[in-house]
Amino acid sequence: MRHTLRETWSGLRRNGSMTLAVIVTMWVSLSLFGAGLMTMQQVDLIKGKWYDKIEISLFMCVKDSQGGTCEPGKDVTQAQREQIKQRLEAHPEVQEVFYESREEAYEEFKKTFSDSPILDSLTVDQMQDSFRVKLKDPAQYAGVVEQAKVMPGVQNVQDLHKVLDPLFNWLRALQWGTIGLSVLLLLAAALQIGNTIRMAAFSRRRELGIMRLVGASNSYIMLPFLLESLVAGLVGAALACATLAFGYWSIIVKNAEVSIQALRWITWQHAGLAMAAVVLVAVLLAIIPTLLATRKSLRV
Repeated sequence: MRHTLRETWSGLRRNGSMTLAVIVTMWVSLSLFGAGLMTMQQVDLIKGKWYDKIEISLFMCVKDSQGGTCEPGKDVTQAQREQIKQRLEAHPEVQEVFYESREEAYEEFKKTFSDSPILDSLTVDQMQDSFRVKLKDPAQYAGVVEQAKVMPGVQNVQDLHKVLDPLFNWLRALQWGTIGLSVLLLLAAALQIGNTIRMAAFSRRRELGIMRLVGASNSYIMLPFLLESLVAGLVGAALACATLAFGYWSIIVKNAEVSIQALRWITWQHAGLAMAAVVLVAVLLAIIPTLLATRKSLRV
């Protein structure tokens, strides 16, 4: 074991510049990879919270409303309300239907704008009664929205999915862009590790030939090379984990959680899972290229 450790240290010193290049590449690529994983978890948390609470709102026609299926100068009739409720409750994607009267809407309006000068600008007769629809699966909203738009007596259908879907699409694009860039850099790191080990094996070819002649096993010969690449990979992973921890603390803990408390943010547990994945990828990147690079030159 002493000989293996001595050879490992000697190899690290002999290929210091290449090892440093591998560490830096691993550091940057693993940091991006971990950041992509943390972004993925954050998007899932936000989407899970908002999508579970999003409801589709159907606003009924009043005399001065325009658009939708409203008849000019006419309110929605009671028969139309009953028909709308029945059709909504019969839809297979609808879990529950809530009705809010004009009076209830006006009371909510007064609470919301109690200190605003626009409080006296509306009366109860000008308010719109509405139906709020809770879906079984919030992602399956398109069919309900399309059906609601053509129901007689409906002036407008409010659907926050149209606002949130583009936001989540951009976040997903950012997340996969980060992971894709990190994969390219990880591939570069793997190639660097393979070239470094191949050059190290070539520079020690006489020594390795003697070891093969005296009957040294493949595992004994390859172990110093594996340790060299493993050290470089683990150092890069440690730097990446430190970067992720600092980024989480400075961005999420000290800023995001303080300024936007309404959102659910990832915790140290989520960051720890990303760091564990970073370490696992680092170990695999250290071992696999080394085995591939030394397979031919170290064959007994």
